[in-house]
Amino acid sequence: MLRIKKNDIVMVTSGKDKGKTGKIVRVFAQECRVLVEGINLVKKHVRRTREDQKGGVIQIERPISVSNVMPFCKNCNRPVRIGVNINKDTTKSRICRRCKQNI
Repeated sequence: MLRIKKNDIVMVTSGKDKGKTGKIVRVFAQECRVLVEGINLVKKHVRRTREDQKGGVIQIERPISVSNVMPFCKNCNRPVRIGVNINKDTTKSRICRRCKQNI
């Protein structure tokens, strides 16, 4: 079970973008990878395939491993671990293990 979901704010803990924060755009659960907005940008050479399209070099985001990101708590203002709290109506909610607030 991945504890990171789409639209979460995460901080990169290792790699070339260490220390940067961004919002998760997409989660690839089978590969244990996430696509983070503005993180792990690579250059890709694109060929012009239609007349109205431009060719050249563009920057795109590539997926990063889930083990290299941590959820960012707004209350603590730092990356934190996630805990799961079971409510009285048997629903689960994700909480910050440091400040015990819902994420």
